[in-house]
Amino acid sequence: MEKEYAEIIHRCFRCGWCKLPTNFQDFNCPAYLKYRFESFSSGGRMWLIRACLNDEIDTSDRFAEILFTCVTCKNCVEACALPKIKDKLVDIFIDARKDLVEQGSIPPQVRDYLKAMGVSGTPYKRPQEERASWAKGLNIPYYNGQEYLLYIGDAGSYDELGMKMSRTIATLLKEAGISFGILGEQETSDGNDVRTLGESGLYALLAEQNIAKFNNLKVKKIITLSPHGYNVMKNDYPKIGGTFEVFHYTQVLLPLLNNKILLDKLTAKITYHDPCYLGRWNNEYWTPRRILGSIPGLTVVEMGRHMKDALCCGGGGGNFFTDMLGSGKDSSNRVRVREAVDTGAEILAVSCPLCYKMLDDAIKAEGLDEKIQVKDIAEIVYAARKT
Repeated sequence: MEKEYAEIIHRCFRCGWCKLPTNFQDFNCPAYLKYRFESFSSGGRMWLIRACLNDEIDTSDRFAEILFTCVTCKNCVEACALPKIKDKLVDIFIDARKDLVEQGSIPPQVRDYLKAMGVSGTPYKRPQEERASWAKGLNIPYYNGQEYLLYIGDAGSYDELGMKMSRTIATLLKEAGISFGILGEQETSDGNDVRTLGESGLYALLAEQNIAKFNNLKVKKIITLSPHGYNVMKNDYPKIGGTFEVFHYTQVLLPLLNNKILLDKLTAKITYHDPCYLGRWNNEYWTPRRILGSIPGLTVVEMGRHMKDALCCGGGGGNFFTDMLGSGKDSSNRVRVREAVDTGAEILAVSCPLCYKMLDDAIKAEGLDEKIQVKDIAEIVYAARKT
C-alpha cells in the first residue's frame, strides 16, 4: 500500500457516519445495506486493512470479498467527519484491492472479469466487430476530424438498454446538427472499472491505448455516454498525458434544448436518480435536472435521498460486471426503486447505462413494472421534441 495511505489509515475510529447519508435518512452504503456487518462498512474496511498491514490478520477469501463489495460510490467520502482522511477513503480501498490483485488473492468473479478484459477487451465476451452494431441504420459517421468524438463504452456497445441509450443520444446529436463521429469497432474500453478493481497494469494499458488512438486522430473534445467513462477520461487520463475536453452527454444536450432541439409538452411525473460517477465523483448534479426542468408539462419530484445523498444503484466499482453484492430485497438497486415508487413518480430518470440496467432489473424483481419505468434522460428529451 502507498505510504501516504498507510500513514493515515489509523485515524479512522469507526464512528459509523460512513454508513449513512448526510441527512441520516437510512443506511446508504450498499455493502452494509445488504449484509449489515460492520466489516462491510467503510470504517470496518479501514480497520481490517490496518490489521492486515500490521500483520494482525492474514488476507483470506473473506477479506477479499469484503474489499471487493465496495461499489466506490463515495457516500463515505461525503459523510466522513474527518477531513484528514475523508477524501482518501475510496482511494485506500482501491489501493488495497491493487495489493490483492498483485498477490492473486481475488474473488473468482473479479478474476473472470479482469481475464475477459485482458483477453477480449470487453466483459461481454463478444466480438470486437459487434461494438458498432448499436449504430446500424443510423448513418453515424466514423470520427474523422469532427468537433466531437462520441465515446460509447462497453455497456453502450453491448448491453441492450445501453445500446438503446446510444442510439437515442446519437440521433438527438445528429438531428441537432452537432459535428461528431464514433470509433465503432475500433473503440476500446475506457478502463474506469478496471482501475477501481485495482488492476493498475491493465488499466494503464487500456488508457494508454485510448490516449494514443485519440491523439493520432487529433481528438480534442469527447462526449461520453457513461459517467464512468466521463470520470476516467476527465480525471485520470490527464495524469498519463491524455488531455482532452471531456463532456458527459447531458452537458452537451442541455444547451441544445429550445435552440437546436425544440420541445413540446410531455405530461409525466418524474424522479431522477443521481449516478455516483457523475454526482459525487464529479459534482455534476444540476445539468440533468435542468434538462428535465426545461421540458413543458413534466413534474419533477425528488427522492428523500438525492444529489450528494443519493443511494447508489450498486453497479459501481466493477460490481455491475462482477455482481459481488448479489441480489435480494436489501440490494441497493431494489431499495432504490422502492424509494422512487414512494414519490409517486411514473418514470425513474437515469443518465448512466449501468444505472439503467441495475434499476430496470430491480423494477422487474420487485414486480413494479405497472407502477414505474426507467428511462434515460435522452429518451425523455427525444419523446418531448417537436417533430
